[in-house]
Amino acid sequence: MHLTRFRMNTARPGARRLLASPQVLHAAVMASFPHLLPTADTTSGPRVLWRLDHNARAEVLLYIVSPDRPDLTHLVEQAGWPAAALDPETPGWHTRPYASLLDRLTTGESWAFRLTANPIHHIRRKDGEPTKATAHITPNHQMGWLLKSERQERAGFRINEKPHDQRLLPAGTTHRQHPHHGDRYALTVRDERTLTFAKNRDTRSPRNQVKVVTVTYDGHLTVTDPDALRRTLTQGIGKAKAYGCGLMTLAPISAG
Repeated sequence: MHLTRFRMNTARPGARRLLASPQVLHAAVMASFPHLLPTADTTSGPRVLWRLDHNARAEVLLYIVSPDRPDLTHLVEQAGWPAAALDPETPGWHTRPYASLLDRLTTGESWAFRLTANPIHHIRRKDGEPTKATAHITPNHQMGWLLKSERQERAGFRINEKPHDQRLLPAGTTHRQHPHHGDRYALTVRDERTLTFAKNRDTRSPRNQVKVVTVTYDGHLTVTDPDALRRTLTQGIGKAKAYGCGLMTLAPISAG
């Protein structure tokens, strides 16, 4: 497994075109792997995951987790700094082996994490109708999506709770019957984005339009099942993985 980071040159038209459509960016990411066929079955093993981190207007980072080492030459030419990449030591992206981090995950260890996901739930508007996938639209419900105990157990981690002396409210909630999670857990929800784009070249048909709501989670977690967490880190979590969702990354928790 490999973890890759590529910085978008947001001043270039090619970068703006890629950032405007997750469908186009997904195709560009998949084109980074010459031996990976579009029809390859990736449901049972490691797959290609990607995520955009919008750290600032001029700092947009593309992260990729993949079984094979990617070649992002085409992305550098379209959306990077081609002249700076002429130096073979700095080809325009950074790739490192991911196994060293995956192998050292141990139960009880705490990490900082980031995840961009598509938090949805299934509702039935009328009796007898089939359920429909609907996006969570409030921060509290979006947070509750990730805090769901079954989801955390399946993913191999537990979101850390804040120490009591760091909570604004003693119990960390605002209402007993309808708890607000925001002050109890070491977890924040930010950067909600509604992505609307055409699934293929036929942009006229309303049925061809795709709408995906994404949010980014930052927080601290504790490893409960290292094998399950390895699967989460290499296979993703939640839906809309082809559109930049599901990739969780870990980092050491900074002191202070």
